[in-house]
Amino acid sequence: MKILAIDTSNHPLSIAITDDDQLIATTTLNLTKNHSIYVMPTIEKLVAIAGWQPADLDRIVVAKGPGSYTGVRIAVTTAKTLADTLQIDLVGVSSLKVIGAHVAQLQAGRPTIVIFNARRNNVFAAGYQVQQGQMNEWLAQQHMSFEALLQLVEERQEAVSMVGEFDAQFDEQVAQSPAHSLITRLPANYAIPSAYDLAILGRSAQPVIQLDEFVPDYLRITEAEANWQKKHPGELKQSYVREV
Repeated sequence: MKILAIDTSNHPLSIAITDDDQLIATTTLNLTKNHSIYVMPTIEKLVAIAGWQPADLDRIVVAKGPGSYTGVRIAVTTAKTLADTLQIDLVGVSSLKVIGAHVAQLQAGRPTIVIFNARRNNVFAAGYQVQQGQMNEWLAQQHMSFEALLQLVEERQEAVSMVGEFDAQFDEQVAQSPAHSLITRLPANYAIPSAYDLAILGRSAQPVIQLDEFVPDYLRITEAEANWQKKHPGELKQSYVREV
């Protein structure tokens, strides 16, 4: 199965093409957030390097969020357009799982928590653990305060590895938390997504049935929608986009 995998969920951009479980070509950029400029040229370049034509692709696998609103939309829109144009399968995979699946395998059974900075001391978080060769969900992906995440670790009293987008405030909170002795923060390079891992995760997953209904996993409403709801309490009867 020839797969094109696309992840623009956050600052890094990662794109790969694979043939079954073999990596054919990949590109990862961690220099810019102008993903809309680089996505299609990068795809075209990789397909050309492989000596393929777009029609050779069997499946598109996309990191469907959470993450940057704009970044997630770019990847999902590109993936849906290509899948529709080429009439091939589309699969969506959690952006947190793309990182967690790879890192958890390196932790010898220790739970791995992946976080994306969601601003205002909030995070998108999920936890994964490999047990008897199978990757299990230790923490379902969700939008939560970083403080609540630390409290959850403290309550479970289980040593964990944590990887993702840390800032000075997060570091300080970990140091001051009763859970600090349970948390091992992994180096920043562990948080760079791999489109190859994304392709492997999506290879055996069930494809989207209704392409038009496939939407990103934002896990929270936009700030604009939150502000609108404050000004119009109880008035949202359909989607926010249709309301405005």
